[in-house]
Amino acid sequence: VKVKIPFGNKHLDAIFSVPVKKPKYGVILTHGAGGDMNFPQLVSLAACLASHGVLCLRFTCKGLNVAYRTKAFKAVVEYLKLSDDYKLLGIFLAGRSMGSRAAASAIRQLSQEEEDDFVQGLVCLSYPLHRPKLQSKLRDEDLLFIRCPVLFVSGSADEMCEKQLLEGVSSKMRAPTEIHWVDRANHGMAVKGRTADDVMEEINAHVLSWLRENIELETK
Repeated sequence: VKVKIPFGNKHLDAIFSVPVKKPKYGVILTHGAGGDMNFPQLVSLAACLASHGVLCLRFTCKGLNVAYRTKAFKAVVEYLKLSDDYKLLGIFLAGRSMGSRAAASAIRQLSQEEEDDFVQGLVCLSYPLHRPKLQSKLRDEDLLFIRCPVLFVSGSADEMCEKQLLEGVSSKMRAPTEIHWVDRANHGMAVKGRTADDVMEEINAHVLSWLRENIELETK
């Protein structure tokens, strides 16, 4: 289902992937610095989630400024929260690369502004912890303030997320965290000798099982 989400005096293009049965939980998903919501990894994950009963709303926001992308993410959260079509118990924010930075920033801001726990977790696909070859400056400021569960899915050969550095940040975080390393994958999740579909299947299965664990915890 295609929708246009109000954002300031503009609109964000977005698509709902809707499960057959009425969903209780949803995931908001966005892309990295390049591309849009039709990036193949996002389309694949959205289809997987919807086929397993989780509503997925993916959106396009082209700005290359993290603050601007964060504002857009918050507008989408508000839109879904007030939606008459989908009455959800809670949502998870998810993004790829720069989109995951915007998701983390949005969660930090929302937790400071709102009392409820509508946002229940964060999924970071290829979180860009640092610029290539610039490991001294970490983009961890929002992560350290987040309290809800966080899943990182990163390639073990990601040039923007050195393994030891992410593990170090994860150990300092207040939130319950889990890291799934995709063996030999780079920032774009490409692995020599494996098809893109094969890698996506691994990622989708892991995201889904993590969501299930956290949704079960919330609903007990």
